Amino acid sequence: MDTPDSRETLLDLHRSGKLVDRYPAVPGLLAELSGAELVTAGRLLARLDPAEVAAAHPGVPAVTVAVTGHGTLAQLVPPLTAELARHGLLARPVVSDFDGWVFDLGDPESELYAAEPDLTLCVLDPMVVFDELPLPWRPDDVERVAREKADLVERLAERFQESGRGTLVLNTVPLPHRFAAQLVDHGSRARLGVLWREFNVRLLRLAERFPAVTVLDLDPLVAVGEAATDPRLSQYAKAHLSPGLLARYARQVGHLARHVTGRTKKALVLDLDGTVWGGIVGETGPEGIEVADGYRGEAFAAFQRVVKQLGAQGVLLAAVSKNDPEPVAAAFRDLPGMTLREDDLVRIVANWRPKHENLTELAAALGIGVDSFVFVDDSPYERGLVRHALPGVAVVAVDEEPALHVEALLRDGWFDARALTDEDHARVGRYRAELDRKDFLDTFDSLGDYLRGLDLKVRIAEADEAQIPRLSQITLRTNQFNLTTVRLQPSDVRALLDGPDTSVLAVEAGDRFGEHGVVGALFLRRDGATLHIDNFLLSCRVFSRGIEQACLAAVLAHARDAGAARASGHYRTSPKNGKVADFYQRNGFVPAGPGSPGEHGEHGEHHDGTAARYDHDLADIPDPPEHIHLINGLGGEGS
Repeated sequence: MDTPDSRETLLDLHRSGKLVDRYPAVPGLLAELSGAELVTAGRLLARLDPAEVAAAHPGVPAVTVAVTGHGTLAQLVPPLTAELARHGLLARPVVSDFDGWVFDLGDPESELYAAEPDLTLCVLDPMVVFDELPLPWRPDDVERVAREKADLVERLAERFQESGRGTLVLNTVPLPHRFAAQLVDHGSRARLGVLWREFNVRLLRLAERFPAVTVLDLDPLVAVGEAATDPRLSQYAKAHLSPGLLARYARQVGHLARHVTGRTKKALVLDLDGTVWGGIVGETGPEGIEVADGYRGEAFAAFQRVVKQLGAQGVLLAAVSKNDPEPVAAAFRDLPGMTLREDDLVRIVANWRPKHENLTELAAALGIGVDSFVFVDDSPYERGLVRHALPGVAVVAVDEEPALHVEALLRDGWFDARALTDEDHARVGRYRAELDRKDFLDTFDSLGDYLRGLDLKVRIAEADEAQIPRLSQITLRTNQFNLTTVRLQPSDVRALLDGPDTSVLAVEAGDRFGEHGVVGALFLRRDGATLHIDNFLLSCRVFSRGIEQACLAAVLAHARDAGAARASGHYRTSPKNGKVADFYQRNGFVPAGPGSPGEHGEHGEHHDGTAARYDHDLADIPDPPEHIHLINGLGGEGS
């Protein structure tokens, strides 16, 4: 859909009062908008009542975003609303009073804390320092005030860590030219630059000290040409960051919101001709394509280097190309100028079938949802077809100018994460092994024979400190085998791990093809004689192998041995976890309560969206599946 049609459609929906009813279509309408057009769309969307949208579309994830800071920040709401909407999220903004940030974050009884936001944006601007300088001022005055403000922000971050929930988002502060220019000697200007950078370094390091804090660096946004401030808005409206910079800041927050709601992408799928290299390899042969040599070839090589950099950080790389497989394989294998090689990609698909069909089959082979894909192609036709057939796929448009490929790929931060884990660095090898497992499956006549041949080992035990980032990541990224879809930051996992009545279990697995690493988590809570399974999650990589039954059997047996009389499992329906709706019932649990008509949905979930409960009396606990060697770190070893 081109930009004018998208704008007009959105405006028509607004005028006709149908925008709430059609809210799930909004991401598609916003996909091609950017800059001022996106902010204009955000103004329309910001007029909607989030409660009304949530009531009409309970499956749309809602994100409560608290906005506080030093200056006027109402102008942040439209771009923020639009950025979340384009990722399929509903923004529930809570905007604080002017210059209320110290009170908001310093008082655990404040309205900000009471809102229990998923994201708390504390927007810092240059005037947080310059408003408190004497006249005349010198660099030493800036050093003193900046140090005091950094100390204050640090104390507030510590208070948030202790009292808040979700994520506190801080930012570095740009230094406007009009302040540096007030110092007439270059030595003083240089000292001001040093002091200001030290101030920003202190802010950036807060993310290292406090797990609940993320710091967005605004310097790269200013470096691409965005003005840091608008002098008139700063003077008259006390809006000390420019609308353009706030819009770019909102885009970064949108990436973060996508991550905290479990919508981070996992795989980058590339077209080849015109995208990874110049020319058509089927017509010219490998030796005729543009890669490395010449100015255009160098641009394609630069794009390949960026792709390889992403792959080294856990992003799965694949290629889907309309081509014969032989010349494609020869290009990756034989061309000396190629940066990407076959070993960098988990799969290369070269055939003449429609690309959306290949993407669907690739997702099934990898064991991930097709909405985990980012697809890059230089053909408007292919991009349009994929958007239409697979609306969950993020489609990145590139064109005949390869020097712009990198910017197009990185613009939306599709793979942004708060932190990387050891699992991320090992992910590509593990998915390669998963494809080997599927090839192994083809050699067996039955699933049972295949499972026995895998030599599957599962270990379940209390989590340790080193596993906290990975366990948080599982809650953020796992959608299908996630019985309540509650998202937890590392600080949340640590609190449950340290709680007197709660425990966190880590599930690890391996087989003849290698180690899977940490693939699952159980969050437990003891209440008298009842053990509550508040959530159970398992990576889609290890579905349908009996791991879930083995872990559940171990937990139930341990609960019985520890004196529990019953166990309760909790399930909350979501758009993607329907395949585990009957998990507890398939494993001997029964719906809690009288089961009166209207109390539960078809699978026991409450119609009001709260978690349904299933009970097990622990009288008859099944053994783990016989093909699994269970290493029970809860109290013994069995197989």
